[in-house]
Amino acid sequence: MLGLGGDQIAIALAAALAAAFVRGLAGFGMAILLVPVLGLAITPSEAVVTSNWLGIFIGLVGLKALLGNSERSAFVIGGLAMLATPLGVWLLSITDPALARLIIAVVALGAFGMILLPKRPDGHQPSTLETGGTGIACGVLTGFAGMPGVPVVPFYLRRQIAPQLARASMMTIFIATSIAGVGSAVVLQVATWRELGLAALLFPAVLLGNTLGNKAFGKVSDTAWRLFVGFVLGATALAALWRLLHA
Repeated sequence: MLGLGGDQIAIALAAALAAAFVRGLAGFGMAILLVPVLGLAITPSEAVVTSNWLGIFIGLVGLKALLGNSERSAFVIGGLAMLATPLGVWLLSITDPALARLIIAVVALGAFGMILLPKRPDGHQPSTLETGGTGIACGVLTGFAGMPGVPVVPFYLRRQIAPQLARASMMTIFIATSIAGVGSAVVLQVATWRELGLAALLFPAVLLGNTLGNKAFGKVSDTAWRLFVGFVLGATALAALWRLLHA
């Protein structure tokens, strides 16, 4: 099926279930966990495109409620991210792979360090420059590293806002980056019908995992949620560092 063996499909389904659970609970992280596993069975570019298709599919589930619960900044960041994604793809194409891995690791570690800083004061409103910079960085890192959450998570997590608002806002942004990712792949002619077929095959597992993650989100405290999100971002940083050291 789709050129994959039964064991490969089983592993992909299990990875999709787990990654979608993290997305449902944390609000991000599905691509971070899913792409490396899919990359064991298909090419990295196919894994990224498949993950982006899944991001669009699951983003459409409950989209109206998600948009209604998002902060206005999410639409600004998401729009700028879509515009900046091709810039990230171009930068990756002209950057030496070793240097690219170093940049990705440094940025990921820096983002994890940012969420360890003291929170913003209650009522803090990000400036236009901060919001715009986050959107551009999100888009560039989407195209350059497939890591849109690196600048977005600290933007929301360091503020004194409800987890529901932060999570919905991040999910809204990642719908935009998934669309931008697929669009860039189509324009660059690296997307095929195979990735769409694989995404359709994995979607039931993603839907189930996301539903379970949503249910878990409703049962955890604010502190536990923030710790979990910090853990996922920290794991992202460690994964980027591991790739750098073992390149």
